[in-house]
Amino acid sequence: MTSQNSLSGTLAGTLVSTDPRTGEAHPTGTTPTSVEATDAAVQAAQAAFERARWNERGWRAGLLEALADGLDARRAELVAIADRETGLGTARLDGEVSRSAFQFRLFAEALRDGGYLEVTIDHGGATALGPAPELRRMLVPIGPVAVFGSSNFPFAFSVAGGDTASALAGGNAVVLKAHSSHLETSVLSHTVLAEAAAAYGAPDGLIGIVFGTEAGRTLVAHPLVTAVGFTGSLGGGQALMEIIAARPEPIPFYGELSSLNPLIITAGAASARGTEIADGLFGSFTLGGGQFCTKPGVAFVPRGTAGDALVARLVEKAAAASAPVLLNERISTSFDEIRQRLIDSGPVSVLATGGTADDGFTGVPTVLGLDAAELTADVAEEAFGPLLVVARYDDAAQVLSALDAVPDSLTATIHSEDDELEAVGILMRDLAPRVGRIVFDGYPTGVRVSWAQHHGGPWPATNSQHTSVGVSAIRRFLRPLAFQDAPAALLPTDLRDEATGIPRRIDGKLVTD
Repeated sequence: MTSQNSLSGTLAGTLVSTDPRTGEAHPTGTTPTSVEATDAAVQAAQAAFERARWNERGWRAGLLEALADGLDARRAELVAIADRETGLGTARLDGEVSRSAFQFRLFAEALRDGGYLEVTIDHGGATALGPAPELRRMLVPIGPVAVFGSSNFPFAFSVAGGDTASALAGGNAVVLKAHSSHLETSVLSHTVLAEAAAAYGAPDGLIGIVFGTEAGRTLVAHPLVTAVGFTGSLGGGQALMEIIAARPEPIPFYGELSSLNPLIITAGAASARGTEIADGLFGSFTLGGGQFCTKPGVAFVPRGTAGDALVARLVEKAAAASAPVLLNERISTSFDEIRQRLIDSGPVSVLATGGTADDGFTGVPTVLGLDAAELTADVAEEAFGPLLVVARYDDAAQVLSALDAVPDSLTATIHSEDDELEAVGILMRDLAPRVGRIVFDGYPTGVRVSWAQHHGGPWPATNSQHTSVGVSAIRRFLRPLAFQDAPAALLPTDLRDEATGIPRRIDGKLVTD
């Protein structure tokens, strides 16, 4: 492809949209946002934040529901544009719009619950340490938040995604940096949200957007931006962290960056349901073209007849698979480079390769194999696309040793049988410090949006202990504020004595009503 067809290029001064199925690009009518325009967007976000920050929880809950309704009302148009820009298919994208709308409604539910505020009241008076003042503490919003859309989820992790929903739920303003893979989807998504917010009565500027790499740098460096939410590559995240480190006032960076997500199959599981596991594993590592952050990148399979049969089934399915469309030229090129690098590494053998394609940006489905004892950090590299490394092992000790070569991840998965619980318990305790979620007898792709979800992990999976999916994601964009001996009339409503209906800890005791 020529440079004008690359996602970072321009045609006649405008940013381009590229169809990954064909590689063809066309002008979008959107131009890179200038430094001055980026500053104006942040200034508008700050003004909107100042107007809306003390609004009651119920008002914000209604806003989030209005945004969800807006997405539902424009669903068909959103899906059509996203399909042209991502090649992900209308069924997948329709489900993703549903997920985005659900996220907004889930946070509205959390706002009405009020538990996220962590309201704590210690009345003044005599204590074991003598007279003490009254203290009341709760979580409050932080200000304009920069949100970077991700390539692989044009709705759920982009303009209308969880970072936007959780930041707005917390009472903040948002300035989005559109992803170059789906510019027109981003424009329409922002239009839908901005129009719904305006119709609801939200202040102008509460949801802003900028375009282009330089605008993203300017946004992160802007002194009024108080936090950054980012889902993308490790290199991209590190570049943004360098900008933050150079700021006079550093700010939190919440990045989801890289994850290999090991999957371990015990001897009992391979024997009892090897075919079922092989089919599920194939579906998981090829889902969405293998472009999920939770894709299992390495699978530990026991040696022996049952393990051989499982691998044979996996190889059969991969060899018959066609090459899926990848999101953009950059991802396709990177996948090919990493794939070849892994193939060229000493201990790895090619077990299966699927079909190829002449048009567009695609990735060859690939299964590689090696002995678990030979697994190194060079082999344990994330390949964003339909590639899986199968590591064969002799005993549990070999798995535990090999895991040291695997980078810490978002998830780890264990397939086992009921009579193996003691051994699985040892394995689970070893995995716990390495990941943010442990999956049993399932597959890590498909992240439930819920109250109990944790979508994070130790570095390099993420750079924080917070989740980017589920209700707890709101905690990233809040800070504690304590009021000492404050006049009751000046306290936020939820900190006053007469406030009811939300969980509060009063004088050390949890009060649920």
